[in-house]
Amino acid sequence: MKTVMILGGSKGVGKEILKSCLNKGYNVAFCGRDQKLGNEIIKSLNAEDKLYFHKIDLNSIDGIESYYNETIKKFKKIDALVLYAGVTPVASLIDTEEEVYDQIFNVNLKAPYFLTKHVIKNMMENKTGSIIFFGSAHMDYGQEDRTPYALTKSTLYTLSNHIAHHYAKYGVRSNYLVMGWTHTEGELALRASEGISEEDLKNEASGIIPMGRMLSPYDPVPAVMHFISDDSAMTTGSIMRVTGGEYI
Repeated sequence: MKTVMILGGSKGVGKEILKSCLNKGYNVAFCGRDQKLGNEIIKSLNAEDKLYFHKIDLNSIDGIESYYNETIKKFKKIDALVLYAGVTPVASLIDTEEEVYDQIFNVNLKAPYFLTKHVIKNMMENKTGSIIFFGSAHMDYGQEDRTPYALTKSTLYTLSNHIAHHYAKYGVRSNYLVMGWTHTEGELALRASEGISEEDLKNEASGIIPMGRMLSPYDPVPAVMHFISDDSAMTTGSIMRVTGGEYI
């Protein structure tokens, strides 16, 4: 019986991963800022014994260790860590305010770094584990108005490779999933703040993405499930692109 820990998991792709893991019979720990939403997800899936929700604000790492400890307390071990949570505010190099910079780096880089610090110790003890980093096509240089976001995603790629190289001897695997432009609640909210409707967004994306449409929240899930499973037992240090052919 595997236990999967998700950084995020209450919305978007993270929620689809949670449901797929549950369908496999896995235990799942997930987190977010909304306790009511977390409780509703557990209740709606009728999975009180299989799910654990931890309320946390990823702008601070104060709750990271507690999230790890409570997951171990409930499920005893962690077989896979899915680092999904992230924010993508509009911020070019010349326009980035310190507050925005700190928010992006706290959520996208600092929180996953310190959660990985705790989880990898448990994986080393058990001589097995799979870590899946959620990356972005912004990882190489990114769009002009996503500078700090691009920096965090490229650094996560370095961290994934670092873990793959140095922790394989403990049975720990690490892989980087590049997720393309995806139709999530967060993306819709961001575009709405820019005055772009859902229909306009889809039309814009269809002209940019080679395969003709945005990703659905489910599209990246099969890749994640493969990395979690024993089918990928000898796969580490890899990069998989689920982007519809989009490169930035």
